[in-house]
Amino acid sequence: MGEDLHIRTESAQLVTALLDRHRHAVRKEQVDADSEMRNITWVARKDFTVEVGKRQIGEYIQTWELQPCWLYSLDFLYLTEDEHHTFYHYRARFSTPTQREPIQGTASVYFVVDISKVKPHNLPVEVLFVVESNRLVHTPGRSRFRDKWLADVIKSKTLLRRAADL
Repeated sequence: MGEDLHIRTESAQLVTALLDRHRHAVRKEQVDADSEMRNITWVARKDFTVEVGKRQIGEYIQTWELQPCWLYSLDFLYLTEDEHHTFYHYRARFSTPTQREPIQGTASVYFVVDISKVKPHNLPVEVLFVVESNRLVHTPGRSRFRDKWLADVIKSKTLLRRAADL
């Protein structure tokens, strides 16, 4: 039950960020040509399905410059709706298994795909993501993902687990 609450908290944070974005005009962030962020071409709203979303998030994760030791699984969690939006919630769970330690800590990255009910159907979906236990909401193509973020989550969990065992 605790993990379900954690998932809902992370996803609610993303939905709030998407709704805030729609309420306020968002300025385009200036990006240096030298620090161009990688992204993919996101599917049009009319062509979106749960499986397409899963495939595209996987393609986007492949643009991250992660060390090869990181493996992940990607799951569709659930969808939520309001009057003007349908939100599809996903979780990518990362780990660095080895032969000596195949079971290690995990760090999750939560994604929400926004399908606006009021914008033209030919526009691409909007996607936001957040790293577990972090408040900073990221937009694909506007921030460079760091595998240090994942390592920090796992390290924090390990330290908390050790402190709880004392």
